[in-house]
Amino acid sequence: MTISNVVIAIAMKAEASPFVNHINLQHDTSFFPSEAPSNAFRGKHNNGTGVENVGTVPATVATFLTLQKMNVADEDPAHLLINAGTCGGFQRKGAAIGDVFLTTAVANHDRRIAIPDFTPYGTGRIESTSVENLAIHLDAKLGVCTTGNSLDFHELDTHHMLENDASVKDMEAAAIAWAAEIWSTPYFGEKPSHEEFMENLVTAAQSLQSVLPKLMIMFARRSMMSCRRT
Repeated sequence: MTISNVVIAIAMKAEASPFVNHINLQHDTSFFPSEAPSNAFRGKHNNGTGVENVGTVPATVATFLTLQKMNVADEDPAHLLINAGTCGGFQRKGAAIGDVFLTTAVANHDRRIAIPDFTPYGTGRIESTSVENLAIHLDAKLGVCTTGNSLDFHELDTHHMLENDASVKDMEAAAIAWAAEIWSTPYFGEKPSHEEFMENLVTAAQSLQSVLPKLMIMFARRSMMSCRRT
């Protein structure tokens, strides 16, 4: 399959702006309903969504509406969704500030539903599309991204992060993957890691800027199969 339509879902303006400016994406004010707290930027290289709000609720809404518009209204479906955004990295999994991780899977660590049949739903683990060879090409690391709606965390969160075998932690990935799965859109996350959020936001955003244009060029030339392990 040739990949020509790619959605980039990004939570914060500071993360999105360098990439939007680098490849000269244009603000599309008609893309989302006026009630949606989201912004869309489009161009010939790709289709990207920069979302000012953080957390799983706005991420789900923005991603769902984006894929709905592209798959139904535009009749020009998305072939791939990349969740690009900063995250916290765990040293025990080999993460250092500025490292770029491609997700192998996503899961929630704060949706604790202590009813046996609902426990897996609460965790909500979703496998990412396979990108092992892509990680080698980009000199990126691979790992699970665990998602929660709080920047801080407590002992229960830590327990579930360990159960999720998480390499990195963010506030949107599992929600974005859930919306992508509804629309049967292949998904993976591209996550530069940081430690103290505000202090290292610039460093992590620069990592996004260095990797995302490479991804766009690569997907313009290759099929999805070429990004998978052979």
